[in-house]
Amino acid sequence: MQFGVWAPRAQTVDLVLNGREVAMERTGSPREGWWTAEGEGERYAFRVDGGDPRPDPRSGWQPEGVHAASAVVDPARFTWTDGDWTGRDVHGAVFYELHVGTFTEAGTFAAAIEHLDHLVELGVDVVEVLPVSAWDGPWNWGYDGVAPYAVQHEYGGPHGLAAFVDACHAKGLAVALDCVYNHLGPSGNYLGEFGPYFTDKHDTPWGAAVNLDDDGALEVRRWIVDNALRWFRDFHVDALRLDAVHALVDDSEQHVLQQLADETAQLSRELGRPLGLVAESDLNDAAMVTPTAQGGRGMSAQWDDDVHHALHAWLTGERQGYYADFGDPEVVKTVFEEAFFHAGRFSTFRGKVWGVPVDRARVPGTAFLGYLQTHDQVGNRAVGDRIGHLMSPTRQAAGAALYLLGPFTPMVFMGEEWNASTKWQFFTSFPDPELGKAVSEGRRGEFGQHGWDAEDVPDPQDPTTRENSVLDWAEVTEPGHARVLAWYRTLTALRRRLPEFTDLRAVRVDVAGNALVLHRGDHRVVVTLGAGADVDVEGAPVEVVASFSDGPAPELLGEGVRTAAESVVVLRVASQG
Repeated sequence: MQFGVWAPRAQTVDLVLNGREVAMERTGSPREGWWTAEGEGERYAFRVDGGDPRPDPRSGWQPEGVHAASAVVDPARFTWTDGDWTGRDVHGAVFYELHVGTFTEAGTFAAAIEHLDHLVELGVDVVEVLPVSAWDGPWNWGYDGVAPYAVQHEYGGPHGLAAFVDACHAKGLAVALDCVYNHLGPSGNYLGEFGPYFTDKHDTPWGAAVNLDDDGALEVRRWIVDNALRWFRDFHVDALRLDAVHALVDDSEQHVLQQLADETAQLSRELGRPLGLVAESDLNDAAMVTPTAQGGRGMSAQWDDDVHHALHAWLTGERQGYYADFGDPEVVKTVFEEAFFHAGRFSTFRGKVWGVPVDRARVPGTAFLGYLQTHDQVGNRAVGDRIGHLMSPTRQAAGAALYLLGPFTPMVFMGEEWNASTKWQFFTSFPDPELGKAVSEGRRGEFGQHGWDAEDVPDPQDPTTRENSVLDWAEVTEPGHARVLAWYRTLTALRRRLPEFTDLRAVRVDVAGNALVLHRGDHRVVVTLGAGADVDVEGAPVEVVASFSDGPAPELLGEGVRTAAESVVVLRVASQG
C-alpha cells in the first residue's frame, strides 16, 4: 500500500505506521512537494521534520479523535445497493436540512435511517446533511471540522455515511452534504505544519484565509476539489452545500468555485447522473449561479437569505440587526418577484448599497433556495428558539405556504414540519477546558452586548445544551403538531403535482391592506394577518384547495374570497388561458 502526503517545505517526512516509522521519499514533477512510502497497516500518521506525529490532511477516518492517528479507508469495502439510482436535479426539489447529531437521541446515521419514511411521506426530495467532517469532541454543529476528508466517528464514520446515502437512495431520496472549505475549527488543525494551506494575503472572519491564490495554492485548491469529488464518487452523494463561499477569497484567473464547477460537471458526465453544487453566499449576485462558460461561478443554486428575512420580519415583527430593512409586505413582494431585496439597494445593516439585480428572464427561481428557518437562523438566536416559538401555528402555516408554493427551491429545517417544541441551540464539546471556557464566555458575551441576559444564554459546552436540541419524535402524532405536519404534507403534494409552482418568471404578488396574494398560474395563495378581509384575487375562484386558520372556513366570492383573521388560503381560479 502506498501512502502519500504533501509537505513542500519539509526536509524529512516519516510515515508512522502501526507504531513503527518508515522514511518517506520526496517525489518530483508533476506533483512537487509530495512524499511517498510503501507499507502495510491500518493506523498511520506523518512526522514532519522530526515533529509530533500528525493525522493525514486527507484522512478519511479519525476513530480516536482528530489528534490521533488516521485510519485507512477503502471505499471498495462499502456495501451499495443503489445501482439503479439515477440521481436528482436540485432545481425545484424539496430540501430538508438535517443535523445528524440532534435528529435522533442516538445522534447517528443508523438512527437517522429509521426516520427516512417520515421524510418520504413529507414530500422531501433532497436530504441536506449538516457537516460531518471530523471535529474535536463528540458533538458539534459541524462547522468546527478540522479533517475535511474524515467522517465524524460518533456519527458512524465513513461506513455509516455510506450506509445512510444508500438507504436514502433506496427510498428515492437524494443526499446533499454540507461542506466547509472557507475555514477550519480551533482544535486539531495541523495543516500549517504540512504546508501553506493558509495565507495572510487575505483576511476572513476566521482569521487567515485558505490559500487559493498564493504560493502553493495549486495543491491547496486540489485538496479542496478532490475532497468535493470524493463525496460524489466514493460516497454516491448527489449534491454539496458549500458554506459561506463569499469567504473563499480568490484572485486567481479562475476562481476555485469555477474550477470545482467544471470538474463536477465532468464527473457528472462520467457517472451518468446529475451532481449539484449549492452555495451559501452573502453577495446577492446571480453570477454565483451563472454557468462558467458565461463567466459565472457555475453553482447549481444558492441560499437566498432575503426570502427568510422578508418572511421572518413580516410574520414576527422583529426588526433588529439585519431585519432592519425587512418587515413590510411590499418587501415580501419584491423578494418573491425579484429574488433579492438588496439588489442594488442600500443595506442598513451593512451600511452600503448591496447586491445586483437578477435577470429574471435568464435565471429561474429554482436557482435560489427559499426557507422560513435554517440551522443558522435558529441556532444563532441567543436561546435557539424556532419560528414556532415566535408566532402562532397559523402564521407559521402562512409562511410555509408562501415559500413551499413560491418560485424558489424550498428547504425545510428539521422539525419545522410539525412545529417542534424543542429548541435548537448552539453547542460544542471541546475536550480542552480552556478552549471550552473561551467558547462559553464568548457566546454569552456576544449576546450580552445585544441586550440579552447572559445567564439566559445556554452554555455551548454543557451537555444538556445538545440534549435539549434533540428532536422529540413523540410529538409528531400529538394533535397540534400533527395538524401542522398535515399542512406541510399538503403543500409539498401540491408543489409536486403542479409545475406552475416552480417558475420565478411566472410569479406575482399583490398587497392590499392586511392581505397578501401570491399568484401562481391558476392558483392563489392568500395570507391575511390581523382582521379578516374580503380579498380580490383577480379571477373567479372555483375551489378552496387548502386552508389553515383558527377561524371560520374561507368563503368564495365573485372574484375573491372572504378570509378569517390570521389565515392562509390556497385557491384555484378559473383558467386565465
